[in-house]
Amino acid sequence: MTVIALLSVAPVQEGSMADEIAKGVEALDEFDVSYETNPMGTVIEAEEIGELFAAAQAAHEAVDGDRVSTYLKIDDKRTSDETADEKVEAVEEALGREARSGAKE
Repeated sequence: MTVIALLSVAPVQEGSMADEIAKGVEALDEFDVSYETNPMGTVIEAEEIGELFAAAQAAHEAVDGDRVSTYLKIDDKRTSDETADEKVEAVEEALGREARSGAKE
């Protein structure tokens, strides 16, 4: 089974959050998950839901601040081992091209 999630962890503060977000992303390295960070969050893949929750909790706890906002959206398709990359490839196949506009590289 592959569990995929979108994780967004950020301190509630003014100014750049990059240093704190980097701490959250770095915390994921301690777990048996793969991940890819994008402008809106980090996509995480794990074999088991418990590992995914543990990684998300560690990322949340790694971010310092008086207030930390965390969003976790989970896709637990229990009848398939399809990875996040395979999901993107299926969309690209349907599009007949890459799933990006090319406006920014």
